[in-house]
Amino acid sequence: MGPDRRGFLDHRRLLDRRERRWRSSDRLDGDRRRPPLSLVVALVLACVSLMVLDQQAGEDSPVEGARRAVGEVVGPVEVGASAALRPFVAVPDWFRSHDSLRNELDDLEAENARLRNDARRADYDRNRLEEYDGLTAAASDLGHSLVPARVVGLGASQSFSNTVTIDAGSDAGLRADMTVLNNDGLVGRILRVTGSTATVLLLVDAESVVGGRIGRSLEVGFLHGRGAIGGDARLDLELVDESVVPAEGDSVVTWGSDGGAPYVSGVPVGRVTTVFSSLRDSSQRAVIDPYVDFGALDVVGVVVPAGTGSDRAVIEADGTMR
Repeated sequence: MGPDRRGFLDHRRLLDRRERRWRSSDRLDGDRRRPPLSLVVALVLACVSLMVLDQQAGEDSPVEGARRAVGEVVGPVEVGASAALRPFVAVPDWFRSHDSLRNELDDLEAENARLRNDARRADYDRNRLEEYDGLTAAASDLGHSLVPARVVGLGASQSFSNTVTIDAGSDAGLRADMTVLNNDGLVGRILRVTGSTATVLLLVDAESVVGGRIGRSLEVGFLHGRGAIGGDARLDLELVDESVVPAEGDSVVTWGSDGGAPYVSGVPVGRVTTVFSSLRDSSQRAVIDPYVDFGALDVVGVVVPAGTGSDRAVIEADGTMR
C-alpha cells in the first residue's frame, strides 16, 4: 500500500469520526430541548388543580391577586385600543343609521307637507260642505229639485261683463232660463249651455231685471242690477204701486215667472237698506243689498223640474239625493 492510499484512508476515518460526533451531539441537543413527559404531566395536573381551586374558592381564589394585577396592566391597554378602534368599527353602523334617519326625515317632511296642505284646505272644504248643506236646505224650503254645480270661470271673455261659467250643462239636464241660486239666495239665470258647462247671467248685471216682492207687504216691483260685484253690489227696486213705502230691513224675494222660467218664486234676493222718495211724482225707490256675495261664488244649484235626467247627483225637493 502506497503513501497516497494510506493518507486517503486516514482522511476517511477522520470524517467518519466527526460525523458520528455530530449525530451524537444532535441527539443530545434534541433530548435537552424536549421536556420530559413527567414534567408535562405535572404541569397539566397543576393547571387543572388551579382551575378547580379557582372555581371553588370564588373571591378567595389564590390566583385572584395575579388576575387583578394582570387586569390593572392589560385593562388600560384594552380601553385605549377600544377607543382608538371605535370610530372605525362604528363606520358601517353610522352609514346604516344615517340612511335610516334620512328616510325617516323624508317621511316626516312629506307628512308635514300633507298636514299643512290639509290645514290650508280645511276652511275651504268646510265652507264647501256648508254650501252643499245649504243647497239641500234650499231645495227643501223652495220645493224644487236642484242640480249642484261649481263656478269655474268669471267672465270678461264672455258676452256679458257680469257672468260666470259653471261646470254643468245639458248633460246634467240644464237649459237656458233656469234659476241659479246658492245657500244664501238668488245668483242669476242661465243664458246658454254646452254639453258640460253653462253661462250664468248674474243678478247684479246692469242688464238683469228680476221681479221682486217685499216680504212683509208682499208688494211687487222690479229689481235692476247696477253692474258691481263684491262689497259694492247693489240692486234698485222700483215698486209697481208707487204709493207703497218699503221699510228699511225688509226682505225681498223673487216674484216668480210664468212656468218658473227664468225665475222661480220665493228665492231670497236681499234686504232693503235705503228708501228714496220723489216728491214730484210721489214714487218710491229702494236700494237692495243682495244676500249673495258675488265676489266669492263657488257652489251653486240650478233649479230643475222633478225627475230631470242628469249625469250627476240631483238634490230632490225633499232634501234627498238621487
